[in-house]
Amino acid sequence: MTSSSLSINGQRLWQSLMDLAQIGATPKGGNCRLALTALDGQGRDLVTGWMRDAGLTVRVDQVGNIFARRDGRNNALPPVMTGSHIDTQPTGGKFDGCYGVLAGLEVMRTLNDAGVQTEAPLEVAIWTNEEGSRFVPVMMGSGVFAGKFPLETALSARDAQGLTVGDELQAIGYAGADPVGGRPVDAYFEAHIEQGPILEHEEKTIGIVTGSLGLRWYDVTVTGMEMHAGPTPMAIRRDALFAASFLVQSVINIANAHQPHGRGTVGEIHAHPGSRNVIPGQVRFTADLRHEDAATLARMDQAWRRACDDIAVAHGVHVDVKDVQTFPPTPFDTDLVDKVRQGAASRGLPAMNIVTGAGHDAVYMAAVAPTAMIFVPCKDGISHNEIEDAQPGHLEAGCNVLLDAMVARANAAR
Repeated sequence: MTSSSLSINGQRLWQSLMDLAQIGATPKGGNCRLALTALDGQGRDLVTGWMRDAGLTVRVDQVGNIFARRDGRNNALPPVMTGSHIDTQPTGGKFDGCYGVLAGLEVMRTLNDAGVQTEAPLEVAIWTNEEGSRFVPVMMGSGVFAGKFPLETALSARDAQGLTVGDELQAIGYAGADPVGGRPVDAYFEAHIEQGPILEHEEKTIGIVTGSLGLRWYDVTVTGMEMHAGPTPMAIRRDALFAASFLVQSVINIANAHQPHGRGTVGEIHAHPGSRNVIPGQVRFTADLRHEDAATLARMDQAWRRACDDIAVAHGVHVDVKDVQTFPPTPFDTDLVDKVRQGAASRGLPAMNIVTGAGHDAVYMAAVAPTAMIFVPCKDGISHNEIEDAQPGHLEAGCNVLLDAMVARANAAR
């Protein structure tokens, strides 16, 4: 029996998503299940229980990543892996990350129901702290697995209350013993809602993700001088907020100048001292630039730094720019992308190539294994929001494509 003659149980997949969504449910229908909180522990317990019920062998590594393995005919072969995360944003939805994990579980359940054994083993991963809402860096578990930063950096990271990742892993019972990474993975697939409006707008069911946008994150501090709002003439002010307003516009203008894939966002801003009759003396804000082409992203970075220098001079302020995180554009593996494309075509699903603008664990996994992603639409492109929504039929379709792609890869001649 081949995977194309199998189909997943869409109702079972949907019910699993809804059951997990009960843990940390919010009044608007979303989820707040921050990484390594007690609620995250409860979510992990629920999903790993389902994994064991499906006959999978569950292991946990030292950063809390969970791997559920289904044996193949040749367990000497490296596994074909899928997965995502189940931690959420503070006002998160029911599908971001969770869909990728539970779609992987549903693939395993479907193969069990049909009595199908693949040549290579299969694994489902639950990555620790993908969202980065409580601890930084983001995509923590997959980052350590891929060797992007040391285990100790992750374990010593603290939240706003001073609690460490290491302590919180112990508290919820997921401080595993396995080494992090250092083992071969044959391939990695990740199914995900798009988190954008393109598939819905184009009326496509499957996004064949060819790669990810590169990004550069910055922390910016603009320092001027606090002075009384009444007695201080406009001409001699060193207004940090006024200067920062031009920098915010610069971020957007740079992105607009590099379309169609340029992105620019200022997502957080703080003015000091925050009094209505004091000219702001310092402003801190974040900046985010993205593009699919490395050379173009470098030009955007250069334009941004020039803007910071120019605006500092023009307004008599000091602008300090710190590089927080950089991800180069990541093209995905052509063979795996083709397997996703073939899966969509064999099932007659409307599909299109797409580039992901969001960070995903797949971006880190692409450094250690051939990687591809499968997108399905989400309503109005809304994500990181309690009203995030997706159609059961689209989720089922994406999971069927995942099934086809994983089985094709696991049975491929080596």
